[in-house]
Amino acid sequence: MRLPTAALAAAALLAGCASLAPPDQPPASPLPAQYADTAADAPATPPAFAIAWQDYFSDPTLRQLIGHALTHNHDLRLAVLRLQEAQALYGVQRSASLPTLALSAEATRGRTPADLSLTGRPVTASQWRAGLAISSWEIDFWGRVASLNEAALQTTLATDEARRTTTLALVAGVADAYLGLREADERLRLAQDSAASQRESLRIFGRRFEVGAASRLELTQVQTLVTQADALVAELLLQQAQQGHALDLLVGQPVAATLAPLPEPLAAWRLPVLPAGLPSALLLARPDLAAAEHRLRAAHAQVGAARAAFFPTIQLTAFGGSASDELEGLFRGAGRSWSFAPRLVLPLFDGGRNQANLDLAQVRTQQAVVQYEQAVQVAFREVADALAARRWLAEQLQVQQQALAVQQERARLSRLSHDHGATSFLEVLDAERSLIAASQQLTQTQRALLSSQVALYRALGGGSATLPAPSPSSSAQP
Repeated sequence: MRLPTAALAAAALLAGCASLAPPDQPPASPLPAQYADTAADAPATPPAFAIAWQDYFSDPTLRQLIGHALTHNHDLRLAVLRLQEAQALYGVQRSASLPTLALSAEATRGRTPADLSLTGRPVTASQWRAGLAISSWEIDFWGRVASLNEAALQTTLATDEARRTTTLALVAGVADAYLGLREADERLRLAQDSAASQRESLRIFGRRFEVGAASRLELTQVQTLVTQADALVAELLLQQAQQGHALDLLVGQPVAATLAPLPEPLAAWRLPVLPAGLPSALLLARPDLAAAEHRLRAAHAQVGAARAAFFPTIQLTAFGGSASDELEGLFRGAGRSWSFAPRLVLPLFDGGRNQANLDLAQVRTQQAVVQYEQAVQVAFREVADALAARRWLAEQLQVQQQALAVQQERARLSRLSHDHGATSFLEVLDAERSLIAASQQLTQTQRALLSSQVALYRALGGGSATLPAPSPSSSAQP
């Protein structure tokens, strides 16, 4: 048994001693030095990727919804299952690096005719063998198997980063859907209050019309306000239902119908002001960029495996155990047997298959480079868009707050002017319409500003440092 043992040790030393993969170096990313809309007055808070979502979102109801979503959301569950699938495939590929030992037992019985027998007589003989066997183990002298292992590992790590990306997107998606539902609730409350006020005005003008103090034209004008208010209420009820369904889908459970009304308006909501930092920090903070880099490394490894296919393949088959012409002889010391059969295969003509595989691997590497560069540019744009939205929506909100105050004063003055007979009711009608529209627009802008802060948190890789680190050997949970 000494010869096979020494041969296996030598083969193990030779395995994986070379790699034909190209150098692993991510392409340079053409990122600007800074963002155009960086807030100069941003407080010295930790970067977004270091702030856990539990710390960024303070509303207890929203925290509870995000917790449910991380447990029940179907997209995230599929992402976890894809990670487990990638881990299993990596385990399958990694097993090719080691020889497969199997307990082998076989029995043969055959007859040799007289003209082939050394004795000139027909011979019937039996042979029994039992022991450990190695079947066609490839000695990875050129690094082909090692490159395939590296490709499988990088694919697994990319899948884990994709899971982390799904987690961050889910957190931001639930937060934005929750804000959308609360916006619909608040706008619906404003519309219902307006409708109730218009119905009271209709009642008053109805009495005035009955006693001749108001014309039918004024009565129909008030009725117009009532129908418009009712139409807005119906529209917002539909929007509220749709926002609730979207939130239910994200959470994975019917939760929208069980939410209590907001104890405070959207204007009272506050989210931490995030520093934008440097664009280069995105390469470390965003898991989608890390996933693109892992896919690029996997493509490089596939090129190495394709190049190694042009070189000779060395395979080893070995056996060590006991053999005998009788079953009882297997258990005797004199029946020890071994065999050692290395095999070398040098490709000469394959119809261009190896070259085509190499061309394919190189093209996929170029695709991975383009996808990596594209992912970096998309990340920069998402942060820049969120910063611009945060800046300009804040200014727009201030203007709309002033506009709402002006419309409230205009509606009050037009009512007084009409009551004293100075203006027609058309002026009151126009002022009421403008007031309703201003209040609705203000609520929409308040939600849009909060959503831009959520989008910035996600675009900066919010909470990525607090998520579980990539682990190709264990099942990752959200």
